[in-house]
Amino acid sequence: MPAILMIDDDTGLCELVAEYLALDGFAFDAAHDGKTGLRLAQHKPYDLILLDVMLPVMDGLAVLKALREGHYCPVLMLTARGDDVDRIVGLELGADDYLAKPFNPRELVARIKAILRRVELTRAPQDSGHSILQQNGLVLNPHNRQLSCNGQPVSLTATEFQLLELLMRRAGELVSKDELSREVLGKRLQMYDRSLDMHISNIRKKIAPFASDEKIQTLRGSGYLFVGGG
Repeated sequence: MPAILMIDDDTGLCELVAEYLALDGFAFDAAHDGKTGLRLAQHKPYDLILLDVMLPVMDGLAVLKALREGHYCPVLMLTARGDDVDRIVGLELGADDYLAKPFNPRELVARIKAILRRVELTRAPQDSGHSILQQNGLVLNPHNRQLSCNGQPVSLTATEFQLLELLMRRAGELVSKDELSREVLGKRLQMYDRSLDMHISNIRKKIAPFASDEKIQTLRGSGYLFVGGG
């Protein structure tokens, strides 16, 4: 039974989400301020955290930053509709996805399931068709979800790992943004949705200190290409 923690000061919304998640067999806890939510997240294992940006005591972005300094747990940010700054900062800090309020509870459940599938794919043993990838100084091991760049370990979220794996498996080939969004994020690419771009940007930033060249190239308006090589 996957365990979900929702950190949101809207108690009515938390109750509504709890009801929907219970129908799908999820365990559910809620906290109504950032400090309490962070304490729960740090002391109890959760499969995913729903994190509102606007929180009393400690705001959601500060909670996310503290979470990412300690351990990795998937985080779905809940943001005000049209608040692009919070979304971008949240993704930069390592959020796996975001959903604007008000939202349809069914869409929330679908997003949660998509994130958990990505996490499960990175944890599950892979068959022989998913061998270790070595390209241009990067070594990506799907079996233990580890990445190294020129011998240095690089930590990735589940979303970042799957994006990089897809690009590396198709090294030298342009992969469209729409395909990446559908295959990895589990949703069709929407106009003005920056989540895919931010995940790619995060991968680049994490690799950059150990690499002498750009591994992932952008073809503006088209997609991304991983530069192949030995």
